[in-house]
Amino acid sequence: MKTVTRLQRLYEAMLEALGPSHWWPGDTPFEIAVGAILTQNTNWKNVESAIQNLKQDNALDPAAILDMPPDHLGELIRPSGYFRMKANKLKNLAIFLRDEADMVIENLRDRDPQELRAKILTINGVGPETADSILNYALEMPVFVVDTYTGRIMQRHGLISEDCSYHELQNLFTDNLEPDPALFNEFHALIVRTAKDWCKKTSPRCESCHLAYDLEN
Repeated sequence: MKTVTRLQRLYEAMLEALGPSHWWPGDTPFEIAVGAILTQNTNWKNVESAIQNLKQDNALDPAAILDMPPDHLGELIRPSGYFRMKANKLKNLAIFLRDEADMVIENLRDRDPQELRAKILTINGVGPETADSILNYALEMPVFVVDTYTGRIMQRHGLISEDCSYHELQNLFTDNLEPDPALFNEFHALIVRTAKDWCKKTSPRCESCHLAYDLEN
C-alpha cells in the first residue's frame, strides 16, 4: 500500500475514533506562540497556570514582555518550570517580533514559511519543534510539527526507521500530504492524543488502539 494511502487511513481512523482536537488552545496567535515556548519540558496544565498569570498581569503582549524585568517575568511563568530560561526565551521572541514584525506576530503571515522558519530558528531557545508549532498553530502555515510521539507511532507502523531524523520524519508528511495547515494541525494533534493514551513508550495498548488494523495488514 502506498505511503500516502496509509497516512490518509491512519488520519481518518484517528479522527473517527477521537473526534476533532481543536488545537492549539489560545485566544490570540501571540498567546499560542508563548504557549509553544512554555510547554517545553512540562505539561499543558502547568502552561495554563503560567499563561493565566501573564493575563492577570496584562503581560501577554510582546511589548509588555520586552519591557518587563526578567525576574518579574520569571515569577509569572514559574508554574511552567525552568522559568528563568523560559523568561529569556520569551524576551528573545519579543525582540524577534520587534525587529521582524513591528511587535505584531500576525504580520509574519505573508512571509515564505521556510524562510521564516530559518529566521525563527535563530531565536535563542527555539528549536525545530517549537518553531514549527509557532508556524503551524500560531501563524496557520503549512508546516507539519513532529515530535517524539510522531516518531514512535510512525516507527511502530513501519513508516520510518529507528534512526530517522526530525527533517526526514517531517518529510514523511509534507511529501505525501497536501500542504493544508488545518490538516497538518489536526493530524499532529491526533497523533499526540493517540500516543499518550494508546501508543505509550512502555506497555502500549495495541489491542484496543484504533490503529491496530494497520499493524495487522
